[in-house]
Amino acid sequence: MGAKVGGDDEYNSDINVTPMVDVMLVLLIIFMIVTPLLQQGVSVNLPRDMISPDEDGDITKDTSVIVAIPDNNNFYIGKDQYPLNDLGDKIKRSMENKTPEQRIVYIKSGIEVDYGTVVEAIDTIRKQDIDRIGLVADKKKDTPPSK
Repeated sequence: MGAKVGGDDEYNSDINVTPMVDVMLVLLIIFMIVTPLLQQGVSVNLPRDMISPDEDGDITKDTSVIVAIPDNNNFYIGKDQYPLNDLGDKIKRSMENKTPEQRIVYIKSGIEVDYGTVVEAIDTIRKQDIDRIGLVADKKKDTPPSK
């Protein structure tokens, strides 16, 4: 019962660190939660308006190699149908006498074709040492013609 009640003329020079530790722990938890959310991916400068690129003139040449995939199981070069495992050999034979700038294969794929089927075709083409692959798409009908 020796506690003093009332005002004292003595000052308490001890620092009360308990509230400071509580605030620091709360801030630490907040930063631990927020930091991974800030680093989800690479920042990319996206275009504001979509402008359709000009059509590559090599697509319409007779010497160009165009792989058409109308559905998931059929692969065509020109009007000839090939299974996926024979597609690579045909592409390799048709690219033998071309310069590195001319070694490009275009892929036309139907809307209903699975993404995996197109990836398998690209993988087959890349196994033939062809690095340039073009994906062919139709222009939107409401876009104005390019100048």
